[in-house]
Amino acid sequence: MKNNFLFIVFDSCRYDSFMRARTPNISRLGEVERRYAYASWTVPSHAVYLMGVSPHANPRGVFASEVYKKDFGNWSRRLGIPDISLRGFVPQLSLPYFLKQQGYETNALVSLPVLNQTTVLNQHFDRYALMESHNDFSAMIDALKFYPEKPSFYLLNIGETHYPYTIPGEKAEDLPVIHGVHGVFKHMEDKEDELKTRSGMEVSAEEFFHMDRMRALHDKQVRNVEYLDSLFEKLYEAVPPNTHILVTSDHGELFGEDGFFGHGPIVHEKVFEVFFVEGIRP
Repeated sequence: MKNNFLFIVFDSCRYDSFMRARTPNISRLGEVERRYAYASWTVPSHAVYLMGVSPHANPRGVFASEVYKKDFGNWSRRLGIPDISLRGFVPQLSLPYFLKQQGYETNALVSLPVLNQTTVLNQHFDRYALMESHNDFSAMIDALKFYPEKPSFYLLNIGETHYPYTIPGEKAEDLPVIHGVHGVFKHMEDKEDELKTRSGMEVSAEEFFHMDRMRALHDKQVRNVEYLDSLFEKLYEAVPPNTHILVTSDHGELFGEDGFFGHGPIVHEKVFEVFFVEGIRP
């Protein structure tokens, strides 16, 4: 029997945020690893994952081709399909395309508008939907559907760990509305810029990017990881027993380190460092 497969991405979740959090439910899947994303921003990182590539362990002294070969070979174990290799993914290099050829129902439920269904990422999916809320993993679980006659694949993009780090019912009115694609980055030395909070109050960049504020935001991301972990009990009840679940992040986040906040056009280890855990639904 082929396994159902869930590829769950905690958007912007730093590795150390996850490791600081209490995650008894997610940790039931397997050992949590430190890995590295191929990109520092949501869209390119998800594009790489949809090629069938996982965050890498940054191995030294090996040919890159051997790393990819091993990575694609892991799909045999995940899906319960023998003899999967990189050769089976070419020339399309598309995970949803490959899975459709294996008889899978392919689905994507995304939280971040930058991943909406009109983007180039929406290829070879039977269902691709932007959720009504950017931060409601519980509603996403309610939207899961599984079929006895065919296996299902889901890409789930989770927004609770993305700025402004809110869960359902929270408004974060004291945080600025950072324009652009959710304010992918901001250098703390741009003190002359003025920001406006969701409640309309103006706050200077110097005030906002104070390290006490940065630590508070980092702590909030940690608490939101714990909130998401609590929902994995609900997730485990919603998915069939033969479901392989992979949980990771698309990239990390900067909370003031070296003068940066956010992610995107930043080259910094904490932006590329992500957590990684996978296993069969316990």
